[in-house]
Amino acid sequence: MIPDLSVLWVISFVLLLTILLNQLLFKPLDRAMRAREGAVRSARELAERASAQARTAAEEFEARTRAARSEVHQEMEAARRAAEEQRAQLLAAARREAEATSARALREVDAEASEARSRIERDADSLAAAIAERVLGRRTT
Repeated sequence: MIPDLSVLWVISFVLLLTILLNQLLFKPLDRAMRAREGAVRSARELAERASAQARTAAEEFEARTRAARSEVHQEMEAARRAAEEQRAQLLAAARREAEATSARALREVDAEASEARSRIERDADSLAAAIAERVLGRRTT
């Protein structure tokens, strides 16, 4: 039994169609799909790298921000300590000045009191002599 020629034509036509479809449709479609996969993979890798860089930049920003805050707090603390020391120095100077003024006033009061005592003693002697003259009617020596 010899196959019918039309079967050979169909087989050869199917083979030709397969070859043509493979060359003209399937291979270009496969290349396009692989290219798209590669592009998607490349975009995903790029996005992951960008995300990692963004995380690194954010962490660096946070670290710098913490360092800057720490530095500001240290400067504020140093300024507060300096102000506290200046306040203590001003208070000590005011206290010394008040003590000096108080001591000077006390010396002046003591000097005035001493002078007043000596004046009273002199006045008392002359007053006693004047009283004795009046009472006795004569001069006492």
